[in-house]
Amino acid sequence: MTRDAIVAAFLRRQSFAGAAHGPRSADASFRSYIRLTGGPYPALLMDAPPDKEQLRPFITVAAHLRGLGLSAPDVPAYDLESGLALVEDFGDATYTNRLDAGDDPRALYAQAVDTLAAMQRHPDNAQISLPAYDWSFFANETQLFLDWYWPALRGEKPAPADRADFLAGLEAILRPVLTGPCVLVHRDFHVDNLMIVPGRSGVQACGLLDFQDALIGPPAYDLVSLLQDERRDVDPALADAMRARYAATAPLLADDFAYWALGLQRHLKNLGIFARLSRRDGKHRYLAHVPRMWRLIELCLSREPRLAPMADWLARHWPESTRLPPAVPEIAL
Repeated sequence: MTRDAIVAAFLRRQSFAGAAHGPRSADASFRSYIRLTGGPYPALLMDAPPDKEQLRPFITVAAHLRGLGLSAPDVPAYDLESGLALVEDFGDATYTNRLDAGDDPRALYAQAVDTLAAMQRHPDNAQISLPAYDWSFFANETQLFLDWYWPALRGEKPAPADRADFLAGLEAILRPVLTGPCVLVHRDFHVDNLMIVPGRSGVQACGLLDFQDALIGPPAYDLVSLLQDERRDVDPALADAMRARYAATAPLLADDFAYWALGLQRHLKNLGIFARLSRRDGKHRYLAHVPRMWRLIELCLSREPRLAPMADWLARHWPESTRLPPAVPEIAL
C-alpha cells in the first residue's frame, strides 16, 4: 500500500475522508503536517513515517505537558504503526510570525520565559519516564560538529587526538553543569515552536510544539534555546532582561555558568546538525544561520572565562578565517 493510501485509510477511519487538505509543511525532521478543514473538528494531520520518526514520544510528552497545565496540542486520534496522528490545530500565530509582523518582542519573550519557568517549577515536572540528558548524551550529540561540520569544510574527519582533546574540553565545562538540578528539557524551546493560542490566558496562551525529543536534564538548556537562538537575532539587552526575569521567577534553577556552557555546546552541536541537513538531506536553507552560530559561540566564550578549555581548542583548530562555508548554500556543504 502506498503512503497516500495509508493516509487516506487513516482519515476515513477518523471520519475525515471528506476534509479538505491544506499545503503540506515540514520541519528539520522527516515529519510533515497537513491542515484539515471540513472534518468533524479542526485538526492537523501529522505524518511521521515510522521508518524514520517515532510518534509515541510526541503523544507521551504532549499529555504530560497538558497535565502540567500548559498548552500542548491534544492528540484525539493516532495510529502508531502507520505513524499518523490527528493533532489539535493552534492556528498560524507562531511567535516567529508575530515577531515578523511587528509584535512587541519584550511581551512575547516575557510570556515565553514565564511559561518555561512555570513548566520547570511545577512539582510534577520531571515525573515522566524519559532518558537523562547526561554526559554521554551531550558527548554523542556534540560530536556531530566533528562528524559533519568538520569534514564538510575540511574534506576529512578530525584525527583521533583532536577528537579526544575536544571531548576532554567539553567534559571539563559540562561536568559542573550536570551536578545541578534536573527538569524536563523541551530541547527546542524557541520562537519557531511557540504559538499564541486564541482564547487562552497566562502561560496557557503560549502553545508548545516540537517537544518529542524531550529529556530530563539541566534547566538552563531551554533558556539557551530561546535567548541564544541560532535562527534569528535576539537583542542582547532583551536577552539579558529575560535572563533576569527568569532568575527572579525561578531563582533555584538559574545558573549563569550553565547558560553560557550549554550555549556553547548547543551551537557546536547545531553546526553539525545544519551541515548534516545540507549534505545528507538536501535542506540547505539552514546554512544561512552559520555565521550567527559562530557569533553566538564567541559571545559565550567572551561572557564566561571558565569556558577556556573549549576556547583554547577552537583557537587551535578553528581560527576565525576557517569557520564559514562558501557563499552559495547549495554547494557550501
